[in-house]
Amino acid sequence: MGQGQSDEHVARNVSTEQLSHELALRFAKKCFTPLEITHYKDIFRSLADEQDGIQYWKEETLCRFLVIPDALGPGPLVYQMATYLGAFPFPSLAPSILTIEAMLKVVVIMTERYGTVLKRGRADRNKLLFRSLAVFDRRMSSVYEQPSQELLESVRDEKSDKVDTSDAVLEEARSQAAGQEPRSALGFAIDKPANDEDEEEDDDELALAALDSLDAIEVFKFDQGATDTKIHHAQIPVDNFRRLLMLLLVIAPLDSQESLSKHAERLTPPRVESLRQVADSILWSFTPEQNAGIFYHSFNKIIPTSLPYMFDGLNALFEHFLFSKNIDLSKRKRSSAPAQMTSSLPQTLDPPLEPLLPREGDVLNLDILSQISFFIKGNNLFRRLRPLYLGGDAGFSLGSIEQKVFNWRAPSILLVSGTRLPSTPNGTRERSFADTLPAKRFPNGVSGNSSRNKVIFGAYIDVPWKHTYKEAIGGPEMLLFQLSPLHEVFHASTLSRDYLTFTEAGLGLGCPPPRSKTISGLSSHTALGPVSLMLDSSLEFGVFTHDSTGGGSFHPSDSRKTDWQDRFEIENLEIWGCGGNEEAARQRAAWAFEEREAEARRSVKMGKDIEADRALLEMAGLVGGHGNTGGSMG
Repeated sequence: MGQGQSDEHVARNVSTEQLSHELALRFAKKCFTPLEITHYKDIFRSLADEQDGIQYWKEETLCRFLVIPDALGPGPLVYQMATYLGAFPFPSLAPSILTIEAMLKVVVIMTERYGTVLKRGRADRNKLLFRSLAVFDRRMSSVYEQPSQELLESVRDEKSDKVDTSDAVLEEARSQAAGQEPRSALGFAIDKPANDEDEEEDDDELALAALDSLDAIEVFKFDQGATDTKIHHAQIPVDNFRRLLMLLLVIAPLDSQESLSKHAERLTPPRVESLRQVADSILWSFTPEQNAGIFYHSFNKIIPTSLPYMFDGLNALFEHFLFSKNIDLSKRKRSSAPAQMTSSLPQTLDPPLEPLLPREGDVLNLDILSQISFFIKGNNLFRRLRPLYLGGDAGFSLGSIEQKVFNWRAPSILLVSGTRLPSTPNGTRERSFADTLPAKRFPNGVSGNSSRNKVIFGAYIDVPWKHTYKEAIGGPEMLLFQLSPLHEVFHASTLSRDYLTFTEAGLGLGCPPPRSKTISGLSSHTALGPVSLMLDSSLEFGVFTHDSTGGGSFHPSDSRKTDWQDRFEIENLEIWGCGGNEEAARQRAAWAFEEREAEARRSVKMGKDIEADRALLEMAGLVGGHGNTGGSMG
């Protein structure tokens, strides 16, 4: 009986290897062009280690190829992710040896090219990436060790066919020949969690879609039961996640053919410290003060809302596997030309890229820009921002904002930083500001790892700026957000449309328009929305309010079910335009038109009969008491 069970287990084990192998072949054929496969094959083979017919990549090889910065220390974590994803869709085979098939699956998942094969798969990889980062045991260890000599020998012994796996991928991807033996890599079982019966198994939709494409759903169910890796029991160690966040901030602006070395060169000690501060702000949105690690529940709740594009930098990073420097496509063309012509051909250099940011502000720098790209698409930010208004240069006044920002016919980003005010106002200015607000009912927000009481708030404004006399402006794409000391994004709601107000009373986001006249019996205090940001008329103070019950123009936090209010003294205020040369030209044209119109009005000359001319202007409603209501005739 025991022998029969053992044989059944071996048979199923073989079937999972075969299906993993077949999935790699399908990825190779349908997710890449033949040229891309040729580049991938050249890169893998040129750097692979080989032992007894097994070609594989070590951690050092992977980190060196991707140019992972040593200063940030995320190399072992990236390797851990790759060894897990290489076993897709079978967690029981993880961590896998990074053979050419395993590495191909890593590239497919990291670049999100699986859509052509996994028709039922979700558009995002969040759950799979969480599994690749998580630790499934109770010890909260950091990262996996690289494959040992014993592991390599076990793989060699368990393989009956000695054919080189690197040959099989390319050949079978092109020919899809039937009947060949599978050549996928074997791994060893991941650490198991304690068996808690009160949690339900959580299926991986991408894995289900992969096996559905191979008509092998039942194998997935067996594999899940064998590994017992319940996602709700897994955690990402806080230190590991911080290192990953710092790497993601660095690679956020990366292009698919741009080496990470250019960005790594700028990792000076002050820059690393700045990255750590930004990473800590993001980390604190997952409430690490309450847990030893990041649980999937908070991971799955926060990332879609506040960090939907956080992993986009991995796409460009792993696209590097599809561009080999050893393959020169222009060599054939040059060799066919006469020798005397080829020697005289000019050496064309790639034009230098525009800077990611035309200049840094007092609030916005490259690290904050990368943080913003985690919830606003990077192609709308990098090399697309223009400083419209910088308080440190233009002065802190509403008039300066009007002069600098109005007529920008594209979205813009407002950023404001400051220091929290004490609970009891100090000085005349703070007391005067407090008197304009309703009594403070909520405590201050969290301080995170910072003890300086510094805060950064902002907004993405999807409409052109203008004065708001009766109604607010803005649309459903507006965002209100906090960047420090904690990262949080508040999306626009349709319950109220008081998105943005710009009046003599100040600047409000999520606040009702101020009343023109004081109504007897109603409070004269400034009206604050449930989730809102308000800057006073002098741009000296601001207040951010979060009422967890919601009901205003912006949705409350999904993760923090508490109420808070931060009153702060404004230190820096900036408004950046999202657009390029075309948008800037339109703004200049609008300013020129308004200047011509103003000059024309100033140059209007009165006739000799001044009284008659004035009466004519009054009848036209241009001067005099034209605002008064006229009586009825009859």
